[in-house]
Amino acid sequence: MKYRIKHETEYSYASSVGVGHNQVFLRPRDLPGQQKCLGNLIDFEPVPANSNVRHDYFGNQTTLFTIQESHTHMSVVSVSEVEVTPAGPPIPGMSPPWEQVRDQVRWDTSAAGLEMLQFIYDSTLIRALPELTEYAKESFTEGRPIFDAALELTHRIFTDFKYDPTTTTVSTPVDEVFAQRSGVCQDFSHMQIAMLRGLGLPARYVSGYLRTFHKEEDPKLIGADASHAWLAVGDGQGNWTDFDPTNDQIPSEHHITLAWGRDYADVSPVRGVIIGGGDQTIDVRVRVTPI
Repeated sequence: MKYRIKHETEYSYASSVGVGHNQVFLRPRDLPGQQKCLGNLIDFEPVPANSNVRHDYFGNQTTLFTIQESHTHMSVVSVSEVEVTPAGPPIPGMSPPWEQVRDQVRWDTSAAGLEMLQFIYDSTLIRALPELTEYAKESFTEGRPIFDAALELTHRIFTDFKYDPTTTTVSTPVDEVFAQRSGVCQDFSHMQIAMLRGLGLPARYVSGYLRTFHKEEDPKLIGADASHAWLAVGDGQGNWTDFDPTNDQIPSEHHITLAWGRDYADVSPVRGVIIGGGDQTIDVRVRVTPI
């Protein structure tokens, strides 16, 4: 499946911004055998005084840019073309027991092991908490295959929690999300990651997109027409499987991966610091269409 993605972000400021240093994660990742970015163009307004493209610690391509002229409006428009060939879902009963993964990842000094080790610890926006770990234990029973347990946990979060964008912000901690039983895709992903890390299991945050469905097509997935988020769970053997608790599914050809990290703070699509500006508003529009 091939897609064209247009991601528009517009900032409006109450007063002039003198200088702005910004960073974007807007180029979809290349994933061997699963996803290929066929092209990506990012336009900035005002035109930056300088910009630099590089890869971050996690291998995500990012663009850093500086605007040095006075402005009260800034826009970032990214247009990408991507080809997605989804990996098949994990075969039930074929992944290793979760306790084996927990024990192995702490002692494995191979490159794959160290890659997973960094995703078992607390991060800026995610803390493992006893109440979250206890919730997860209902799915992670003794000797259960890790991906079977993770899939059931995904389903329980979808069932027990309500999607409601009015109840949280980007900084709402996972314990509040858990207590109020509501939030958005970022919250549910953070919360499930916290549950898994509380069990000593590797879990990373994935930023991306969902296909936009027209009214005459299949029902729209929750999180379409905006950037989306889900998580990936490692099996201690170098393999990662994605889970989407917002839609109760294993991501398919309708999901496009942008970037991954420990949590949203590592891979927010657009972020930066400014001098001046006062109050600000932001408008984000995303369209993902098959080509």
